[in-house]
Amino acid sequence: MKCIKVKPFVAGVCFASALFFCACSSGYSLVSVEGKKVKMDAVYDAVPDKSVATILDLYKAKVDSIMSPVIGRADVDLTVQRPESSLSNLIADILRESARPYAGKSADVAVMNMGGIRTNLSKGDITFGNIYEITPFQNALCLVTMKGSVLYELFENIAAVHGEGLSGARLVISEEGKLLDARVGTEKIDPEKEYLIATIDYLAEGNDKLSAFKKASKKEIKEDILRDVVLNYVRKMTKEGKALHSEVEGRVVVQ
Repeated sequence: MKCIKVKPFVAGVCFASALFFCACSSGYSLVSVEGKKVKMDAVYDAVPDKSVATILDLYKAKVDSIMSPVIGRADVDLTVQRPESSLSNLIADILRESARPYAGKSADVAVMNMGGIRTNLSKGDITFGNIYEITPFQNALCLVTMKGSVLYELFENIAAVHGEGLSGARLVISEEGKLLDARVGTEKIDPEKEYLIATIDYLAEGNDKLSAFKKASKKEIKEDILRDVVLNYVRKMTKEGKALHSEVEGRVVVQ
């Protein structure tokens, strides 16, 4: 049997490390995590923290100079809610059209998750800040190709969560979240036909319960960030002398 000499310092460190990890062990384990949306509004300004306000004042002027310029106008209040809403329709329409520079045409369908649209847009002036509040994430445009059979599964996913932002298609769903009918434009879905879907990279990976995206035959993530796509659309409308307008049109109907 071979003996190994251990230097006192090394042995001491090992012993201390073992003691540390033993001391930090706990009988508790994480069982679940729950969360919910909390609207940040004037309620939280009622009792301001002066020390925090002092820190924020250092950055407020610069941020305001970037976020406050008016870039457009909305002629109606645009809201986000299931099963269908004016703002989710608008953003899905913008996504669908954003495929044109790459595919030479608009996408057959566009899908935007309600959870990715973080607030409403009020009637009146639109600022940079408004668009950042609506689309705060760095989500990129993604063009997805899938067979009609997979697209039908995607629509079943959308029915199960009681609606998402949708363009180019119309769904009829039950109150229980079952898909009763689905059409692209006015036509029934061809199971063997390949359809082009415009969405964001987050959803294209099958997140937010839209698992059918995982079965797509092709995915192309573009450099275009959703926020920039929306900003460019607002600028384009302003240049043309038009205000933003969108309505609920029966794209997702509950029966």
